[in-house]
Amino acid sequence: MSDQKLKKILGRKDTLALAFGAMIGWGWVVTTGLWITEAGSLGAILAFVIGGILVILVGLTYAELASALPLAGGEHVYTYKAMGRVASFIATWAIVLGYVSVIAFEAVALPTVFEYLIPNYSQGYLYTVAGWDVTVTWAGVGILGSILIAWINYRGIKLSTAITFIFTLLIIIAGLLLITGSTAAGSMQTMEPLFVNGMAGMLTVVIMTPFMFVGFDVIPQAAEEINLPRKRIGQLLIVSVVLAVLWYIAVIFGVSRVMEPAALHNSELVTADAMVTAFGNSQLMGNILVLGGIGGILTSWIGFYVGGSRAIYALARAGMLPKSLGELHPKYNTPYKAILLIAALTTIAPLFGRPALVWLVDAGGIGLVVAWLMVAISFIILRKKDPDMKRPFRVRGGTVIGWLAVFMAGGVTLLYMPGMPSALLWPYEWVIIIAWVILGIILYNFSISKYGKENADQNMRSEIDRVVKHK
Repeated sequence: MSDQKLKKILGRKDTLALAFGAMIGWGWVVTTGLWITEAGSLGAILAFVIGGILVILVGLTYAELASALPLAGGEHVYTYKAMGRVASFIATWAIVLGYVSVIAFEAVALPTVFEYLIPNYSQGYLYTVAGWDVTVTWAGVGILGSILIAWINYRGIKLSTAITFIFTLLIIIAGLLLITGSTAAGSMQTMEPLFVNGMAGMLTVVIMTPFMFVGFDVIPQAAEEINLPRKRIGQLLIVSVVLAVLWYIAVIFGVSRVMEPAALHNSELVTADAMVTAFGNSQLMGNILVLGGIGGILTSWIGFYVGGSRAIYALARAGMLPKSLGELHPKYNTPYKAILLIAALTTIAPLFGRPALVWLVDAGGIGLVVAWLMVAISFIILRKKDPDMKRPFRVRGGTVIGWLAVFMAGGVTLLYMPGMPSALLWPYEWVIIIAWVILGIILYNFSISKYGKENADQNMRSEIDRVVKHK
């Protein structure tokens, strides 16, 4: 494998757009109605407050570690330094599941949005999945979109972030129009009922929030490509999380002010229909909102290709995955084989139809919170194991923040387990997780037997020693 390295070319604007754009994907357009009907308007807002607190606490642990250990792979590096090779692989493989799930989610979301802009475009019946008809044109749009996004990421991170910045502006414009219009035209009475299904309803929404907030951790994944002071990396990570929390709460508030429960149940794209209602039944405004949603699909899609490919690249560079996945393109300087692997895994997602949206949200969500839990634990361990490691972004409160993050991430992880009101569905969601675990075990054991444990450990230590500093 060549000694070619990732290039430091991302500035502050690129980094913030990458993280915020990744977090604000398509979910706010298509699932806001589900959040409100499951928990009520205020219940959904409180669920996102809880989820936001979780992500901010976890984000603080990430911010400190990302500034101290700015290496591609993020979780891969922190958990290795704290807990060793096996823990490092588990955490990174879990986060890759989350990223791949989001990428597949966007491949399914794209044809969904076309149904709003081009009614009856879905033609050419193929088969039925979970009561939903898959057609040639519907699946074809998702597959073609997936190929296009893979090509953009293949061509380099500078192109990816330039496109992300443009579409992030489109998201913000559409979202601000929705929030201001619905605030002016709506009423508090329309927000009733404030709570639905009690605590069970709120917890059902809480387990969806990790999937909606994931994206801030793209910053640590791309840390080797960020050309900023180490402290600024941590600061931008937290800023992106706070902005996302405020965004989702504002969207729920805006939609619930103009859409009554009956309208929520009958709507295909609740947020777009809320925009239409807020502006005097203007279909043009609904289309503008949908264009913002398309912008969200693209920014999220691109961002998680960056995060997922860099995580796979880091594992391969260490010898925990086949080393060919750690090769960089000679011209574009991207981990192109890792990008192609993700494309191969996710381009088939539209063939499973719209029901796959919910399966991917839940299955990917547990991968995310497991990785977050392990990073929070690593934060605590490294505070004690290596107290003199230089931390340009140092979290106040010491390990208290770490323990709060562990408690919150661990609690959310339990919500996915059998017997809980919001448990994962059998067989669809558990099959995704079990298949991912088996694939990881096979690839890890193959790589370790081929390259050796000592090789993996030596690679990791040399990478960490290259960047770690002490007081």
